[in-house]
Amino acid sequence: MSESHAHRLRRYATYASVSVSLTLILAKLAAYLTTDSVSILSSLIDSSTDMLASVVTLLGVRTALRPPDEAHRFGHGKAEALAALAQAAFIGGSALFLTIEAVRRLITPQPVGEGAVGIAVMLLSILLTAGLITFQRHVVKATGSVAVGADRLHYAGDLLMNAAVILAILLTGWTGIGAFDPLFGLGIAAFLLYGARNVAREALNVLMDRELPEEERERIAALVMAQPDVAGMHDLRTRSSGVGAFIELHLELDPALSVAGAHDITDRVENRLRGAFPGAEVLIHQEPAGLQDERLDQRIADGGAG
Repeated sequence: MSESHAHRLRRYATYASVSVSLTLILAKLAAYLTTDSVSILSSLIDSSTDMLASVVTLLGVRTALRPPDEAHRFGHGKAEALAALAQAAFIGGSALFLTIEAVRRLITPQPVGEGAVGIAVMLLSILLTAGLITFQRHVVKATGSVAVGADRLHYAGDLLMNAAVILAILLTGWTGIGAFDPLFGLGIAAFLLYGARNVAREALNVLMDRELPEEERERIAALVMAQPDVAGMHDLRTRSSGVGAFIELHLELDPALSVAGAHDITDRVENRLRGAFPGAEVLIHQEPAGLQDERLDQRIADGGAG
């Protein structure tokens, strides 16, 4: 797949996310005004935060896909992580508002009216969300987009939330117990806070240049050492850019090699790594094998001393 096509898929996914969120906001607002259900209000709030998050994601992806320029030679990939932090703030704020409203309804119960209307709207929400998730899954598989993947997981959680709202409406209608509605609202608020925590943690990992998972580092080392004429490697450093990865390492080669020969081997290593990690930026420093010099690996092993 060409890079331009992958970028278009990422953009289409963000456009679809915004469109679905806007449609659900209008439908759930009408349902809430009709039913006065806290569970539907919770779902409306969630769709509203989805809308804000989707817009922020759209802007973040658009910025992240911009090529490096004179002022940003590492690219703009961390814009996705900044967008994710904003999403976490939106979600956390909406969960706090929902908690306050649910507690108020527990103290002063109110009847839920027109349950059929609420159920119909939530079924519509489930159908639209399922369609969006299916498209997002295709985009993630084709492009490996971290932002779209996170958005897909968020909407997958919404499917469970919509099912919970339907259950709350049915239980309230069958039993006449008004507490079911705000209790489900509190449960949904807890779910939102848990999601916000995970989103913020992933964003901070990118912003703080956390290393790629250990299994990916081991895969990188295996790919490098599988290349003929490579004597060793050290000082491997990796990080996520939000839209790709940065891989940096020191490559140990035969001291008798010519500059051109060392360059050819290094090119083959770089091509192998880029094939395994599409979109990655690979930087390799060549060293003669057996050279004793100061190494990052040793400083880390010594606890950062020196």
